[in-house]
Amino acid sequence: MDRSMVQEIVEKQVLTVAKAVEEKLDDELHALERLDLDDLEVLRERRLKQMKKMAEKRSRWISLGHGEYSEIPTEKEFFSVVKASDRVVCHFYRDNWPCKVMDKHLSILAKQHIETRFVKIHAEKSPYLAEKLRIVVLPTLALVKNAKVEDYVVGFDELGHTDEFSTEELEERLAKAEVIIFEGESSKFKSKAPSKSVRQSANPDSSDSD
Repeated sequence: MDRSMVQEIVEKQVLTVAKAVEEKLDDELHALERLDLDDLEVLRERRLKQMKKMAEKRSRWISLGHGEYSEIPTEKEFFSVVKASDRVVCHFYRDNWPCKVMDKHLSILAKQHIETRFVKIHAEKSPYLAEKLRIVVLPTLALVKNAKVEDYVVGFDELGHTDEFSTEELEERLAKAEVIIFEGESSKFKSKAPSKSVRQSANPDSSDSD
């Protein structure tokens, strides 16, 4: 087969592909042209309903205390909080440096993730809860979904074994447990992290188990 024949075959294939692409674009343009005012109104109404639904959700979340990092004063209130919100991050703390570090990051995340309630409770003043949930190492985050504690973040073991971890590292850990919605890159955190038991020993360099 001489060079001119090869060139002719290639040119025909290119023309065939170009024609197919052009026909597809024409079909899409015709579909858009067929959208009349009624169709556009339906799309607009659907979008407005979605926006209204989200606004109602945000309003409800704010009324429940979402968007702020607050303290639960009593054990009884813990149960009210987890029943009222679908997703709750509860920090069991005591007055020490590791817990203050955790407070700093949770205060930031509470504002960024309004879909989740962020709270803390003093472990030593909550003996019933601490025993029931087997809270041994502080700080411990109880990750609650639909009124059930499904996962724990114990000390800093999963955050690089250091108190110098970033807010983003904690955010990724919470997203893995699906207790927050990680917008934009949520596909990275679809799988649920294995449940952690607070019976395991924590790194003494990163947390206080006294």
